[in-house]
Amino acid sequence: MQSKSMKIVGIMSGTSMDGLDLALCEFKIQNGQVSFSLLASQTIAYEPAWKEQLQTAYNTSAEFYFKLHSAYGAFIGQQVNAFLVKHQQTTDAIASHGHTIFHQPQLGFTTQIGCGATIAAKTGITTVCDFRSLDVALNGQGAPLVPVGDRDLFHQAESCLNIGGIANISFTKNNKISAFDICIANMALNYLTETVGKAFDDGGKMSASGNCDNALLQSLLKLNTQQQSLGREFFENHFLPLLNSSTSSLNDKLATCVEYTVLQISETLNQQQLNSVLITGGGAYNTFLIERLKHYYKGIIEIPTDDIIQFKEAIIFAYLGYLRLNENTNTLSSVTKASRDSIGGAVYLGNK
Repeated sequence: MQSKSMKIVGIMSGTSMDGLDLALCEFKIQNGQVSFSLLASQTIAYEPAWKEQLQTAYNTSAEFYFKLHSAYGAFIGQQVNAFLVKHQQTTDAIASHGHTIFHQPQLGFTTQIGCGATIAAKTGITTVCDFRSLDVALNGQGAPLVPVGDRDLFHQAESCLNIGGIANISFTKNNKISAFDICIANMALNYLTETVGKAFDDGGKMSASGNCDNALLQSLLKLNTQQQSLGREFFENHFLPLLNSSTSSLNDKLATCVEYTVLQISETLNQQQLNSVLITGGGAYNTFLIERLKHYYKGIIEIPTDDIIQFKEAIIFAYLGYLRLNENTNTLSSVTKASRDSIGGAVYLGNK
């Protein structure tokens, strides 16, 4: 890899809707190997108005959608400016994933709002965005994108499992990278807790006090999540109807969703004969979920430091931006099923 050292702010907004994650990373190349330092990080919790707009944007007019696309880009730009001032830092570039509104690669499109041109205009900083569209145009799933970062930045782990809105995994066996979505995770748990005004199930306490509804569990397990790039559409069209049709109590539904998630995850870990796993994302803080996972999976579960748990995806998108700006491959067809590897991401230049 022939690349120069750079500082990049990686920005991620995931399906769990926790907030906007910002991670300022410095990347260096030594002896052909990349290393990174996390210089500053912060999560900006969404105000209720933002959360509602992001959750309902898929069902609005085209005019409203593009207004939101621009407004959300301006919001991201403002947050980056404040973030850099607060931490007394500078950056060479911004790599923004945006927030996914539509993801239907089978129909040839995926959209993440948060206008990159607006971000670059508001900050004066070169901005990389729209990481998924080129892969979809190459008949890929546009996901997963994190395996490149797992391979290069977290290669000490046998496998990397992110339990966010969706649970997804990345691992290398026989010099081949495999990565895929496993199942719905925090997207279901957060949906349920929000019905009683809670953003999430803190430590899994509500889930732990419930009982698994076996009938609901079996219905959820019959959903086909294999070889799919999961997102809001799958959750709302397939998972949510089953959840809403159940007459179980809230805590019982939570316990059932936890059981569903850990069964799907443990089956994958055991089938792939993975002896250890590094867990990040909000699920790493769900004590009950981790306890249930240990019941089915007997390998080593590694929970990293808080900054990696919370910001690993933002770190990796900073890295994908780093690769894009240095014109190195950042999307692997071996995991997205595209016709070829690619260098994904649209670039809007800042002040020069």
